[in-house]
Amino acid sequence: MRILSREFRLQDVTVMYLTALAALMVILVASYQAPSHITVVELAPPDSKLQLAWNVSYARQEVYMELKVAELKHGVVLGMSDRGELTDADLVLLWDSGSKSYFGDAWSDSEGKVTLDSQQNYELIEAKWKSGGFYLLFKRPFSTCDPRDYLIEEGTVHIIYGLLDQPLASPEQLNLSRIHTGLQRILMLRPDTPAPALPPDVQTLDVVAPHVVIPTQETTYWCSIHKLPENMAENHIVMYESVITPGNEAIVHHIEVFECSPDDGDVPQYSGSCDNKMVPANLNFCRHVLAAWAMGAEAFYYPPDAGLPIGGPGSSRFLRLEVHYHNPLLISGRRDSSGIRLHYTPSLRRYDAGIMELGLVYTPIMAVPPKQHSFYLTGYCTSRCTRTALPRGGIFIFASQLHTHLAGRGVRTVLVRGGQEVEVVQEDQHFSTHYQTIRVLRKMTNVLPGDVLITKCTYNTEDRDKPTVGGFGIMEEMCVNYVHYYPRTQLELCKSHVDLDHLQKYFSFINRFQGKEQCVCGDEGVTEQYSRLQWDGFATQVLDSLYNTAPISMHCNQSTARLFPGEWEKQTLPMVTSPLKKPPYPCEVRVRPTSRPDGTPV
Repeated sequence: MRILSREFRLQDVTVMYLTALAALMVILVASYQAPSHITVVELAPPDSKLQLAWNVSYARQEVYMELKVAELKHGVVLGMSDRGELTDADLVLLWDSGSKSYFGDAWSDSEGKVTLDSQQNYELIEAKWKSGGFYLLFKRPFSTCDPRDYLIEEGTVHIIYGLLDQPLASPEQLNLSRIHTGLQRILMLRPDTPAPALPPDVQTLDVVAPHVVIPTQETTYWCSIHKLPENMAENHIVMYESVITPGNEAIVHHIEVFECSPDDGDVPQYSGSCDNKMVPANLNFCRHVLAAWAMGAEAFYYPPDAGLPIGGPGSSRFLRLEVHYHNPLLISGRRDSSGIRLHYTPSLRRYDAGIMELGLVYTPIMAVPPKQHSFYLTGYCTSRCTRTALPRGGIFIFASQLHTHLAGRGVRTVLVRGGQEVEVVQEDQHFSTHYQTIRVLRKMTNVLPGDVLITKCTYNTEDRDKPTVGGFGIMEEMCVNYVHYYPRTQLELCKSHVDLDHLQKYFSFINRFQGKEQCVCGDEGVTEQYSRLQWDGFATQVLDSLYNTAPISMHCNQSTARLFPGEWEKQTLPMVTSPLKKPPYPCEVRVRPTSRPDGTPV
């Protein structure tokens, strides 16, 4: 086989690499019986023309990947790492020594230095020049039982890549920090369901910011009121997508479209900061979510039997658009008309769909201490709320969108029934706030009255010297899962926070323990109280214990932003007697090697 007009060799590192020519197993692409749905992404700007396509066989627990390089010089590297780091990455490498070309499974150490792996788990299928460039086709199991390899699972996969401009006598000459590399986030394991065709009678409505001058401040939530067409009959939204003003892609953080309460006959026109003192009071009742987008999200399609209602009797003619601008460079004079394009049809589908918020209330009552590698916050949708708000047959969740700010590292929502975790609704332990696409569930989750939904977020604050409180600012935190479901109910928001009285007892106890004679607990806001604490290990452990034992306040809200009738303060935490365990890896021992193939220590 010829590659780069040179002899190609598959590296066999179990016998000192760069020695003998290993035989290539001939596998016809048509015979590997992977699903027919192939996902393709551009890994670099268009002028670089580096493209990755992949195909998943869930039956075989394998991923087939094809890397296309338009202009290949001396090789290419593709890898996966926990959060897109160049260090401690799982790599597949094609390189040439100036006379011969080689393919192999490799890894990078804590400094980015590359070493061939003693266990070769990337299997080459095909490598050749074709129309448009060089194509490298290979496969790898989800789990290899090799501690140097990345475990491919549900959630975000951080892909790193780079082209080699110089020949290499061996991979050990390569350090990823010394070449030009890129990063792409993808969902590698996703349902093999192509986007459904839109109906022929579909229409569009753009709900966009009215030529806003983005404020010269780091965080802004901009609200504007929009009116539906006069006498608009009931329609179903069947797809929506973002409309981002060119040049503002890095500033527009997320967007939401809310329907106002039908009880308010008229909503005054407004365009300005959402927390402005002059915001009309009834804007607070524009809380029924019609669409939500965040950085990295793709166009969202509803399933063929469901659509989100808009227009018609009993609905409001007014919408509120909320755009979150993140402007850390304090760019001035930038105008924006970003928003969301709704695709809707008068041909109503079988079910009215809805969107519900799960997780934590946006409040500084919940906080993450500084210098934490992993700290957990948990929000609850309790059995009392689902029993109050859901119909007898329950609801079916078919998609969800996870959301945190910059400190977020993982999000997990589980369904609890009778004290047992029975199903993972959605999970991403490699979550990035820069990639918040809506994830279609592989299997719909049926939530019944009396069930509990628990959303747990993981945070990393090792780079912060002060506590990170909950709130709307980008340097504050959120823990949210927007779930898409049907049939629609009046339950708009099912979230919680720790009971404030118990939090005040925590402040009083820690202040006394730390030797402060007087405690101003209750005389100032919780943000200030958090900031005054000395954040040692004891204060952190006691706060974690408080969050996991103290009563909670529930926000079991209707689409009018009002609570359902009932008592929602000082609720006992839901008990989980049987946590759901992940299925075991297909191997029993995962021991990290202590030496390289040549015997030198790692």
